[in-house]
Amino acid sequence: MKDDRLLEMRVFKAVVEAGGFTAAANFLNVSQPFVSQSINSLERRLGVQLLHRSTRTQRLTSEGERFLMSCGQVLDSVEEAEAQVRSGEPTGNLRISASHAFGMDQLVPALPRFLAAYPKLCVHFSLSDSNVNLIEDNFDVAVRMGRLQDSSLRSRKLCDLQRVVVAAPQYVAAHGKPVTPQGLSRHACLTWESPREHLNQWPFMLNGQIEKVAVHGNFRSTDGTTLFQLCVAGVGIMRLAEHLALPAIRAGKLVPLLAEYQAKDDTAIHAVYLPERQVVPRIRAFIDYFVDTFREPPWHAQ
Repeated sequence: MKDDRLLEMRVFKAVVEAGGFTAAANFLNVSQPFVSQSINSLERRLGVQLLHRSTRTQRLTSEGERFLMSCGQVLDSVEEAEAQVRSGEPTGNLRISASHAFGMDQLVPALPRFLAAYPKLCVHFSLSDSNVNLIEDNFDVAVRMGRLQDSSLRSRKLCDLQRVVVAAPQYVAAHGKPVTPQGLSRHACLTWESPREHLNQWPFMLNGQIEKVAVHGNFRSTDGTTLFQLCVAGVGIMRLAEHLALPAIRAGKLVPLLAEYQAKDDTAIHAVYLPERQVVPRIRAFIDYFVDTFREPPWHAQ
Protein backbone atom coordinates (compact mmCIF):
# COMPACT_ATOMS: atom_id res chain seq x y z
CA MET A 1 0.00 0.00 0.00
CA LYS A 2 1.32 3.41 -0.95
CA ASP A 3 2.10 5.62 2.05
CA ASP A 4 2.48 9.32 1.29
CA ARG A 5 2.65 10.54 4.90
CA LEU A 6 6.32 11.51 4.84
CA LEU A 7 5.88 13.23 1.50
CA GLU A 8 2.91 15.21 2.80
CA MET A 9 4.92 16.20 5.89
CA ARG A 10 7.73 17.50 3.67
CA VAL A 11 5.29 19.45 1.53
CA PHE A 12 3.55 20.95 4.59
CA LYS A 13 6.86 21.94 6.16
CA ALA A 14 8.00 23.50 2.86
CA VAL A 15 4.79 25.56 2.59
CA VAL A 16 5.30 26.99 6.07
CA GLU A 17 9.02 27.67 5.68
CA ALA A 18 8.79 29.05 2.12
CA GLY A 19 5.81 31.22 2.99
CA GLY A 20 3.31 29.97 0.42
CA PHE A 21 2.17 27.26 -1.95
CA THR A 22 3.88 28.68 -5.04
CA ALA A 23 7.17 29.27 -3.21
CA ALA A 24 7.02 25.74 -1.80
CA ALA A 25 6.37 24.32 -5.28
CA ASN A 26 9.42 26.15 -6.62
CA PHE A 27 11.54 24.97 -3.71
CA LEU A 28 10.44 21.33 -4.10
CA ASN A 29 10.53 21.52 -7.92
CA VAL A 30 6.93 20.34 -8.22
CA SER A 31 3.73 21.94 -9.50
CA GLN A 32 1.61 24.27 -7.39
CA PRO A 33 -1.47 22.00 -7.82
CA PHE A 34 0.54 19.09 -6.43
CA VAL A 35 1.35 21.15 -3.31
CA SER A 36 -2.31 22.12 -2.87
CA GLN A 37 -3.45 18.53 -3.35
CA SER A 38 -0.92 17.26 -0.80
CA ILE A 39 -2.02 19.77 1.85
CA ASN A 40 -5.71 19.06 1.22
CA SER A 41 -5.10 15.31 1.47
CA LEU A 42 -3.15 15.76 4.69
CA GLU A 43 -5.88 17.87 6.31
CA ARG A 44 -8.59 15.40 5.24
CA ARG A 45 -6.73 12.47 6.73
CA LEU A 46 -6.02 14.31 10.01
CA GLY A 47 -9.51 15.77 10.21
CA VAL A 48 -8.20 19.24 11.13
CA GLN A 49 -7.31 22.47 9.37
CA LEU A 50 -3.57 23.12 9.50
CA LEU A 51 -3.48 26.44 7.63
CA HIS A 52 -5.75 29.48 7.52
CA ARG A 53 -5.70 30.50 3.84
CA SER A 54 -6.44 33.83 2.17
CA THR A 55 -5.83 35.15 -1.32
CA ARG A 56 -2.54 36.72 -0.22
CA THR A 57 -1.15 34.58 2.56
CA GLN A 58 -1.72 31.74 4.99
CA ARG A 59 -0.97 31.21 8.64
CA LEU A 60 -0.77 28.19 10.90
CA THR A 61 -3.68 27.12 13.06
CA SER A 62 -2.86 25.98 16.59
CA GLU A 63 -3.13 22.38 15.33
CA GLY A 64 -0.82 23.31 12.48
CA GLU A 65 1.78 24.68 14.89
CA ARG A 66 1.81 21.44 16.88
CA PHE A 67 1.93 19.31 13.75
CA LEU A 68 4.78 21.38 12.28
CA MET A 69 6.90 20.67 15.36
CA SER A 70 6.17 16.95 15.09
CA CYS A 71 6.95 17.00 11.37
CA GLY A 72 10.33 18.54 12.04
CA GLN A 73 11.19 15.86 14.57
CA VAL A 74 10.03 13.02 12.31
CA LEU A 75 11.82 14.31 9.22
CA ASP A 76 14.99 14.99 11.22
CA SER A 77 14.90 11.41 12.50
CA VAL A 78 14.50 10.03 8.97
CA GLU A 79 17.40 12.11 7.69
CA GLU A 80 19.49 11.11 10.69
CA ALA A 81 18.80 7.41 10.15
CA GLU A 82 19.71 7.57 6.47
CA ALA A 83 22.80 9.68 7.08
CA GLN A 84 24.07 7.30 9.73
CA VAL A 85 23.83 4.37 7.34
CA ARG A 86 25.61 6.34 4.63
CA SER A 87 28.40 7.92 6.63
CA GLY A 88 28.54 6.25 10.05
CA GLU A 89 29.17 9.60 11.79
CA PRO A 90 26.91 12.05 13.68
CA THR A 91 25.09 14.46 11.40
CA GLY A 92 22.00 16.65 11.28
CA ASN A 93 20.58 19.26 13.64
CA LEU A 94 21.44 19.11 17.35
CA ARG A 95 19.36 21.38 19.60
CA ILE A 96 20.89 22.15 23.00
CA SER A 97 19.56 24.11 26.00
CA ALA A 98 21.65 25.17 29.01
CA SER A 99 21.60 27.68 31.85
CA HIS A 100 23.08 31.13 31.14
CA ALA A 101 25.97 31.03 33.60
CA PHE A 102 27.17 27.46 33.09
CA GLY A 103 26.51 27.61 29.36
CA MET A 104 28.53 30.76 28.76
CA ASP A 105 31.27 29.93 31.24
CA GLN A 106 31.84 26.24 30.47
CA LEU A 107 29.96 24.94 27.44
CA VAL A 108 30.64 27.75 24.97
CA PRO A 109 34.46 27.61 25.39
CA ALA A 110 34.35 23.84 24.73
CA LEU A 111 32.09 24.03 21.67
CA PRO A 112 34.73 24.93 19.03
CA ARG A 113 36.57 21.64 19.58
CA PHE A 114 33.25 19.75 19.54
CA LEU A 115 32.22 21.39 16.25
CA ALA A 116 35.62 20.63 14.75
CA ALA A 117 35.28 16.98 15.77
CA TYR A 118 31.79 16.67 14.23
CA PRO A 119 31.71 18.94 11.17
CA LYS A 120 28.48 17.40 9.82
CA LEU A 121 26.48 18.51 12.87
CA CYS A 122 24.55 21.78 12.91
CA VAL A 123 24.25 22.90 16.55
CA HIS A 124 21.37 25.11 17.72
CA PHE A 125 22.39 26.44 21.15
CA SER A 126 19.99 28.22 23.52
CA LEU A 127 20.62 29.68 26.98
CA SER A 128 17.85 29.92 29.59
CA ASP A 129 17.65 29.60 33.36
CA SER A 130 14.17 28.10 32.97
CA ASN A 131 13.75 24.34 32.53
CA VAL A 132 12.67 23.90 28.92
CA ASN A 133 10.27 21.16 27.83
CA LEU A 134 12.28 19.01 25.44
CA ILE A 135 9.26 18.00 23.38
CA GLU A 136 7.28 21.25 23.32
CA ASP A 137 10.36 23.47 22.93
CA ASN A 138 12.00 21.08 20.44
CA PHE A 139 15.34 20.36 22.14
CA ASP A 140 17.46 17.20 21.90
CA VAL A 141 19.47 17.75 25.10
CA ALA A 142 19.26 20.07 28.08
CA VAL A 143 22.16 20.63 30.49
CA ARG A 144 20.65 21.12 33.95
CA MET A 145 22.13 22.01 37.33
CA GLY A 146 20.85 20.68 40.65
CA ARG A 147 18.34 17.94 41.39
CA LEU A 148 16.42 16.52 38.47
CA GLN A 149 12.65 16.93 38.69
CA ASP A 150 11.32 15.21 35.56
CA SER A 151 11.58 11.46 36.09
CA SER A 152 10.31 10.78 32.54
CA LEU A 153 13.63 11.94 31.06
CA ARG A 154 16.84 9.98 30.84
CA SER A 155 19.97 11.63 32.22
CA ARG A 156 23.71 11.30 32.45
CA LYS A 157 25.84 13.08 35.02
CA LEU A 158 28.48 15.40 33.61
CA CYS A 159 30.05 16.36 36.95
CA ASP A 160 29.27 17.11 40.58
CA LEU A 161 27.89 20.50 41.55
CA GLN A 162 29.21 22.31 44.63
CA ARG A 163 28.30 25.84 45.71
CA VAL A 164 30.28 28.08 48.06
CA VAL A 165 29.39 31.29 49.89
CA VAL A 166 31.38 34.27 48.59
CA ALA A 167 31.50 38.05 48.50
CA ALA A 168 33.67 40.68 46.83
CA PRO A 169 36.56 42.18 48.87
CA GLN A 170 34.92 45.61 48.66
CA TYR A 171 31.70 44.26 50.18
CA VAL A 172 33.65 42.70 53.06
CA ALA A 173 35.58 45.95 53.58
CA ALA A 174 32.35 47.91 53.81
CA HIS A 175 30.16 45.47 55.76
CA GLY A 176 32.43 42.91 57.39
CA LYS A 177 32.15 39.12 57.31
CA PRO A 178 29.36 37.04 58.87
CA VAL A 179 30.89 34.95 61.66
CA THR A 180 28.14 32.31 61.67
CA PRO A 181 25.43 31.34 59.16
CA GLN A 182 22.85 33.05 61.39
CA GLY A 183 24.82 36.26 60.93
CA LEU A 184 23.74 36.35 57.29
CA SER A 185 20.46 37.92 58.46
CA ARG A 186 22.39 41.18 58.92
CA HIS A 187 23.82 41.12 55.40
CA ALA A 188 22.55 41.75 51.87
CA CYS A 189 22.35 38.41 50.10
CA LEU A 190 21.81 38.04 46.37
CA THR A 191 18.80 35.79 45.89
CA TRP A 192 16.91 33.93 43.21
CA GLU A 193 13.48 34.77 41.89
CA SER A 194 10.84 32.09 41.24
CA PRO A 195 11.06 29.32 40.03
CA ARG A 196 14.46 28.92 41.76
CA GLU A 197 13.53 30.38 45.13
CA HIS A 198 14.49 27.10 46.80
CA LEU A 199 18.12 28.15 46.23
CA ASN A 200 17.59 30.93 48.81
CA GLN A 201 17.69 28.26 51.52
CA TRP A 202 21.43 27.90 52.09
CA PRO A 203 22.61 24.63 53.69
CA PHE A 204 25.32 24.69 56.36
CA MET A 205 26.89 22.12 58.68
CA LEU A 206 25.72 23.03 62.19
CA ASN A 207 26.23 20.74 65.19
CA GLY A 208 27.16 17.85 62.95
CA GLN A 209 24.14 18.03 60.68
CA ILE A 210 22.92 20.04 57.71
CA GLU A 211 20.61 22.93 58.51
CA LYS A 212 19.17 25.39 56.04
CA VAL A 213 19.26 29.14 56.60
CA ALA A 214 16.83 31.38 54.71
CA VAL A 215 18.65 34.43 53.31
CA HIS A 216 17.31 37.79 52.15
CA GLY A 217 18.51 40.88 50.35
CA ASN A 218 17.46 43.81 48.21
CA PHE A 219 18.16 42.21 44.84
CA ARG A 220 16.60 39.14 43.23
CA SER A 221 16.93 37.72 39.73
CA THR A 222 16.02 34.74 37.57
CA ASP A 223 19.43 34.95 35.90
CA GLY A 224 22.54 33.44 37.48
CA THR A 225 24.97 35.50 35.41
CA THR A 226 23.36 38.71 36.68
CA LEU A 227 23.66 37.59 40.30
CA PHE A 228 27.30 36.65 39.77
CA GLN A 229 28.17 40.01 38.21
CA LEU A 230 26.52 41.92 41.06
CA CYS A 231 28.37 39.78 43.57
CA VAL A 232 31.71 40.65 41.92
CA ALA A 233 30.61 44.30 41.93
CA GLY A 234 30.26 44.21 45.73
CA VAL A 235 26.47 44.41 45.95
CA GLY A 236 26.01 41.42 48.25
CA ILE A 237 26.85 37.88 49.38
CA MET A 238 26.07 34.93 47.13
CA ARG A 239 26.08 31.15 47.29
CA LEU A 240 27.81 30.55 43.99
CA ALA A 241 28.58 27.46 41.90
CA GLU A 242 32.25 26.47 42.01
CA HIS A 243 32.79 26.79 38.25
CA LEU A 244 32.40 30.57 38.72
CA ALA A 245 33.48 30.90 42.34
CA LEU A 246 36.89 29.18 42.34
CA PRO A 247 38.45 31.09 39.39
CA ALA A 248 37.11 34.37 40.83
CA ILE A 249 38.59 33.56 44.25
CA ARG A 250 41.97 32.75 42.70
CA ALA A 251 41.83 36.03 40.76
CA GLY A 252 41.11 38.01 43.96
CA LYS A 253 37.66 39.10 42.74
CA LEU A 254 35.83 37.17 45.48
CA VAL A 255 36.64 35.81 48.93
CA PRO A 256 35.12 32.67 50.50
CA LEU A 257 32.91 33.09 53.58
CA LEU A 258 31.79 30.66 56.28
CA ALA A 259 34.06 27.94 54.87
CA GLU A 260 34.09 26.09 58.21
CA TYR A 261 30.32 25.65 57.94
CA GLN A 262 30.23 24.60 54.26
CA ALA A 263 27.95 21.66 53.53
CA LYS A 264 28.75 19.25 50.71
CA ASP A 265 26.14 19.42 47.99
CA ASP A 266 24.50 16.20 46.86
CA THR A 267 23.59 17.69 43.48
CA ALA A 268 25.14 17.48 40.04
CA ILE A 269 25.15 18.83 36.51
CA HIS A 270 23.34 16.48 34.13
CA ALA A 271 22.60 16.16 30.46
CA VAL A 272 18.95 15.14 30.07
CA TYR A 273 17.28 13.77 26.97
CA LEU A 274 14.14 11.97 25.87
CA PRO A 275 13.80 8.26 26.74
CA GLU A 276 14.36 6.84 23.28
CA ARG A 277 15.16 3.15 23.16
CA GLN A 278 18.42 3.95 21.40
CA VAL A 279 20.23 7.25 21.77
CA VAL A 280 20.80 8.75 18.33
CA PRO A 281 24.46 9.35 17.42
CA ARG A 282 24.29 13.16 17.46
CA ILE A 283 23.00 13.15 21.06
CA ARG A 284 25.44 10.46 22.16
CA ALA A 285 28.34 12.40 20.63
CA PHE A 286 27.43 15.56 22.56
CA ILE A 287 27.00 13.78 25.89
CA ASP A 288 30.15 11.66 25.55
CA TYR A 289 32.17 14.73 24.62
CA PHE A 290 31.11 16.74 27.66
CA VAL A 291 31.36 13.82 30.06
CA ASP A 292 35.00 13.61 28.97
CA THR A 293 35.43 17.41 29.13
CA PHE A 294 34.26 17.57 32.76
CA ARG A 295 35.89 14.35 33.95
CA GLU A 296 38.48 16.67 35.49
CA PRO A 297 36.48 19.90 35.95
CA PRO A 298 38.45 22.85 34.47
CA TRP A 299 37.57 25.08 37.44
CA HIS A 300 39.56 22.81 39.77
CA ALA A 301 42.76 23.55 37.85
CA GLN A 302 45.21 25.77 39.71
